[in-house]
Amino acid sequence: MIKNQIKNNWKLFLIASLTLGLAPFSPPHLLGKIQWILGGNAFHPEKGMQLQDWFDVLLHGLPWLLLLCAIMLNLFALQVKNDQQ
Repeated sequence: MIKNQIKNNWKLFLIASLTLGLAPFSPPHLLGKIQWILGGNAFHPEKGMQLQDWFDVLLHGLPWLLLLCAIMLNLFALQVKNDQQ
């Protein structure tokens, strides 16, 4: 049930990714948070990310994660359909 909802709502996830996922638009907020995490400073005792920063990553990153899942599910379904023919 949930798998089909994710697979069928890819357009909604695309719109959410391009709006909420990239907001604010210059520069995209999510990119700054990802750089912060990859740079290693996210876990620094003094300059580390706070709870609100982690929530921000979740809020801006979830649409992208759902879009990626929807794309993968649709590609897998297409491949299975082609293999059956």
